[in-house]
Amino acid sequence: MSRVVVTGGCGFIGGHLVERLVADGDEVTVFDAAPPGDRRPVPDGVRYVAGDIRDPEAVGAAIDDRTDTVYHLAAVVGVDQYLARPLDVIDINFSGSRTVLDAATRAGARVLMASTSEVFGKNPAVPWREDGDRVLGPTSADRWTYSSSKALTEHLTYAFARQHGTAATVIRYFNVYGPGQRPAYVVSRSVHRALNGLPPVVYDNGIQTRCFTFIEDAVEGTVRAARAAAGAGETFNIGSMTETTVKEVIEVVNELAGFGGPARDTDTREALGPSYEDLSRRVPDSTKARDVLGWSCQVPLEEGLRRTVAWARENPWWLALSDTGAA
Repeated sequence: MSRVVVTGGCGFIGGHLVERLVADGDEVTVFDAAPPGDRRPVPDGVRYVAGDIRDPEAVGAAIDDRTDTVYHLAAVVGVDQYLARPLDVIDINFSGSRTVLDAATRAGARVLMASTSEVFGKNPAVPWREDGDRVLGPTSADRWTYSSSKALTEHLTYAFARQHGTAATVIRYFNVYGPGQRPAYVVSRSVHRALNGLPPVVYDNGIQTRCFTFIEDAVEGTVRAARAAAGAGETFNIGSMTETTVKEVIEVVNELAGFGGPARDTDTREALGPSYEDLSRRVPDSTKARDVLGWSCQVPLEEGLRRTVAWARENPWWLALSDTGAA
């Protein structure tokens, strides 16, 4: 049995990860600013600690010298968030990660640092390897606050490893989707709207491509990266390498949800303003995770979408949420 702490354990990926760790027999502590809800409670036997990841005292109450591994997933994420709360994105993602790394280092715990495909920015040389270049827009565009805060957090993680000997691994998620995700992302928002009888929102004709990763696969990659001895000091892309247009994904969602109406075409610049820049392609090279961790995506996109739609049908509370609000 391993003693683990999951920051952001009440969130989408964090919640699924906690369930997996409990099933594996780990002793789990969840650290989160948001309390667990009645509809998504923490599993029985899981310790819950409330607090802000920028607060050393609160973090120290969760991460102590008995902690073996810290899964650091707490962050401010989502287009709606980094356009509305750019200062919080920078402060919480970076300053909070520093606090978590400090506590984990004192405890002698291994750290799994969750990062994002966004760090690559708009690098045109796809597929992106872990050592690929970062190509970003101007600092005046709030769209890049999330990318930059996560990239700086990766620098911070490596700095702790080199200066303090912290055992740490970085993973970058690529378009993770699945049951329970708040309806503010391509898949979750499309499922939410279709089952509510609303037309899907398609930005810029939906010709941009993404590689969608089902939550079950993302959690498997996360656990393997944290447990593999060969993963210490490394960065891994955790994402499907199957490239699909956004329009194709929405069409499948509509078919599975039984929605037959037309889509609502939207211009990104008009809808989100000049501070947002979209990406035409986002494609990982995940062969390193395959070779080192023995990991690859196992859930085909259509199966993952079917499971997501089925879950949504069975959870009317989720369908009642705003499609741009917090889940």
